[in-house]
Amino acid sequence: MSRPVVAAACLAGAALLLVVSGPATRPARRLRLLVPNRPAEWNRPAWWPDRIRLGAGLAGVAVLVVVGGWAGVLVGALAGVTADRLLRRIEPRAVRDRRLREAADLPLAADLLAAALRAGAPVDRSVLAVADALGGPLADRLGRVGRTLELGGTAAEAWEHLGPVPGAERLVTGAIRSSSSGAALAGALTRLADDLRSDRSTAAEAAARRAGVLIVLPLGLCFLPAFILAGLVPVIVAVLGDVL
Repeated sequence: MSRPVVAAACLAGAALLLVVSGPATRPARRLRLLVPNRPAEWNRPAWWPDRIRLGAGLAGVAVLVVVGGWAGVLVGALAGVTADRLLRRIEPRAVRDRRLREAADLPLAADLLAAALRAGAPVDRSVLAVADALGGPLADRLGRVGRTLELGGTAAEAWEHLGPVPGAERLVTGAIRSSSSGAALAGALTRLADDLRSDRSTAAEAAARRAGVLIVLPLGLCFLPAFILAGLVPVIVAVLGDVL
């Protein structure tokens, strides 16, 4: 078997490991719950490499096969480590979708929470009511906030559940400040919702301008060679013909 074939097989295996999605194991979990006598599945030990590390290792083996020799060993090891680091920096699609949906629902959640507080409900009840009405991943975090407050947790312990949500830093800071000083939280939430919507509008406008610039680049790359071939080359050929 030639080196290119072995390298292609290693790269195909690495791509297959990375493409296979984790949620495919969920139906098996449901079946295990429905069938209690089913044997338990094998759990990966802590020392066993995950899919990303296995894929990076196969990529390193492919480089080793192509380069060969001690140089191939060094380059393959470097390629494997680099691939592992780069692949782990890529945000999974499920995490990105959850983050974007939480950021999109945050202004509405702030408005609903402000309305509940103005109606006279306590903070824990207001947060739980907003979580029930909102739904989605942000509602799960709000539910944890409300339950923590209901069980007697501090404001810092409760509101830290919203820490990973983009744009929620001001909400968390205002809620903690309100719990310690007694300041009204409803007005701060309303201002926060307006600021978040304004930030989203500004970001959308900037993305639209950036898209317009990026659209022009391929047009310029296509137009410039055509201009050179149709406009400049004949003139240069004519001048050189007269000179020679």
